[in-house]
Amino acid sequence: MINKGKHSVLGVNVHAVDLEYAVSKIVSAAENKQPCATSALAVHGVMTGFFDKIHRGRLNALDLIVPDGQPVRMALQWLYGHKLPNRIAGADLTTGVARAFAQKGLKVYLYGSKPDVLKDFAKGLRKEFPGLQIVGQEPSKFRRLTEQERLEVVSRIKASGADAVFVGLGCPRQEVWAYEYRELLGMPILAVGAVFDFFAGNLPRAPQFCQDYCLEWFYRLIQEPKRLWQRYLVLGPIYIANILMQGVGIKAFPPTMPDGSEKLESFG
Repeated sequence: MINKGKHSVLGVNVHAVDLEYAVSKIVSAAENKQPCATSALAVHGVMTGFFDKIHRGRLNALDLIVPDGQPVRMALQWLYGHKLPNRIAGADLTTGVARAFAQKGLKVYLYGSKPDVLKDFAKGLRKEFPGLQIVGQEPSKFRRLTEQERLEVVSRIKASGADAVFVGLGCPRQEVWAYEYRELLGMPILAVGAVFDFFAGNLPRAPQFCQDYCLEWFYRLIQEPKRLWQRYLVLGPIYIANILMQGVGIKAFPPTMPDGSEKLESFG
């Protein structure tokens, strides 16, 4: 297992770990009834924190942020000398955790996305991991929740006996959700985004060579050009330029933490 600590990538603390370590940390937290708010961030996820100081604090308050996306993994290598064997894609993290949960008899709750996607996601998980116990599933309301609704969500998840929650609300809403529900639930929360669609069969993953050679963004762009063109064609160059400035010392990006002034977003 590899764990070389967390390091600022444009002010967002990313953990230089491998998949084995990430899965073990989440499983250990589930077994010990401890919070472990987790997200796998690619360039877009890092840039949500880069542009928004308040959200940057929320991200840095999560327990584990893994490098999803080769450019983030490569930033850890170039900036800090941490050569990781590979990135940790959200789909691979979900698969690793689901497999471990199935083997250990741990239970998961699914939260987010549309009812049909959620149903197919659960079906896909059960098919691949027959022993996995999915004890609840709840689609997104695609709006902010009232305080009463928020507490009812917490109550339903706890009453289900779940040991962890897989959340798919899209970036950055799912990371905000993980931050805001971390203490309320006291269990691992995995912000896994597009993984819901991957397992549901609605969105194919990029071929392995695209994943290995920083071309997954291009594959995704071809799939959803209207939704993703700005993310990849605008944010990508800004990310690279600022990583270069951080690397040569032109600009520092110290990580910030929440200061208690954050507005409760209550995405649901």
